[in-house]
Amino acid sequence: MNAVVLQGIHKFYGPSGTGVHALRGIDLTIAKGEVCVAIGPSGSGKSTLLRCINQLETVSAGRVYLDGELQGYTEREGRFHPLPPAKVAAQRRRTGMVFQRFNLFPHMTAAQNIMEGPVQVKGLRRSEAREMALALLARVGLQGLHDRYPNQLSGGQQQRVAIARALAMEPGVMLFDEPTSALDPELVGEVLDVIKDLARSGMTMMLVTHEIGFAREVADHLVFMDQGTLVESGPPRELLANPQNPRTRAFLSKVL
Repeated sequence: MNAVVLQGIHKFYGPSGTGVHALRGIDLTIAKGEVCVAIGPSGSGKSTLLRCINQLETVSAGRVYLDGELQGYTEREGRFHPLPPAKVAAQRRRTGMVFQRFNLFPHMTAAQNIMEGPVQVKGLRRSEAREMALALLARVGLQGLHDRYPNQLSGGQQQRVAIARALAMEPGVMLFDEPTSALDPELVGEVLDVIKDLARSGMTMMLVTHEIGFAREVADHLVFMDQGTLVESGPPRELLANPQNPRTRAFLSKVL
């Protein structure tokens, strides 16, 4: 079964025809349990694509489906009608998003950051939410640090709290937007190890990353994007070893 289906996704910023055409007809399918990794130069539309999947950005044209359900719109008699904000928010909870920056609440402990969504959005009792938070902190290798505030944690530890916070909402799909780009090099590995563990557990994921070696290791499906288009896709080892498109070859020759 397919977890994510993108059909003809376009995204314009500014007036169509004169503004920025950030995405140009993206078609992409991610099967349930699959790890899809997007690589490409800065400004190629990778992060915008993630934001369209979880409706932080509204697509200008095309359709996004999660588990077969159209996102952001309802279709009646062949016409599309935008969903009300409350319904969009409910759909968005089916995806977990981890950004480059950790975006933790500085006045809350690690456990409180994780508890906030389940308590405020899902109505979970605080005792149950705390139990969940402690279990998730252990899962990301931060057991015993539940009472630490963000400024008492390293960047890698903060990013792992951010991953645990996203997991607390029990999403069907996890989206990672360059989750290690803001980290010191020696902290990258601890975050990538958590993502590898999620991949082994069967979590459906899409990642944007510049870590080519990690993409080769963890991805089931690798896509190369440039100038808002999906240039080439395929099994990671095959695509990295033998890219077919000249633009893909030129990019990889600079990063491998």
